Amino acid sequence: MAGSQKTDPARRGLATPSSAVTAAVDTTDWPVQAADAIERVVQGVRAKTTGPAINIVRWLVAGLFVVLAGTMVVVLAVVALIRLLDAYLPSSVFGDEHVWAAHGLIGLLLFLVGLVLLAKRHPRDDRH
Repeated sequence: MAGSQKTDPARRGLATPSSAVTAAVDTTDWPVQAADAIERVVQGVRAKTTGPAINIVRWLVAGLFVVLAGTMVVVLAVVALIRLLDAYLPSSVFGDEHVWAAHGLIGLLLFLVGLVLLAKRHPRDDRH
């Protein structure tokens, strides 16, 4: 009897393969299940790698567009301001050809704006 206890798993309290255990595993759709598992893994990897990379590139492209469009707007505004000044500067003060005065005034204005921005670049350090 001692030899039969070693060979009989049911007597030792071990589970035996039954129809209930094997019925829980559906082997008829395993190609679909495998494809779904592979797709979930690939989507997870893509979400963690290429998703953030695509986001970064989108922000870079948008930032580059904003910088280029902003530069274009500033240049066109300066040109429009020079033309406006050229049209409305009095000829009695600056003469008939006073484009130079419009350029000078706009240049002075931009120079002063640059000086103000340069002064605000670093806070004053009173220790020196």
